[in-house]
Amino acid sequence: MTTKTDKLIPGQPLIYERANGVVYARYRDIPDIPRWIIGGDPEAVAEASGIVSYDQWKEIFVLADEYPTLRKHLDKLLNLYYIIRKEKT
Repeated sequence: MTTKTDKLIPGQPLIYERANGVVYARYRDIPDIPRWIIGGDPEAVAEASGIVSYDQWKEIFVLADEYPTLRKHLDKLLNLYYIIRKEKT
């Protein structure tokens, strides 16, 4: 999640909105700049940011034991992760 704090436009008023446990900020007079996340409930912020929570990750592994298709794709994902991680080092 990128923070806009160091890039705020001086003198421009902000509007704060809360939706589904996430607090957003946006400029009142500049509609071209989309709103951004500034806080809220950690799980809601993670979901809005597209981040899988640790609890969801654990549930995926539990479900993978029941569903072979999920296990197959999870194995592919983990293999890809290990390849990318190895290339970065």
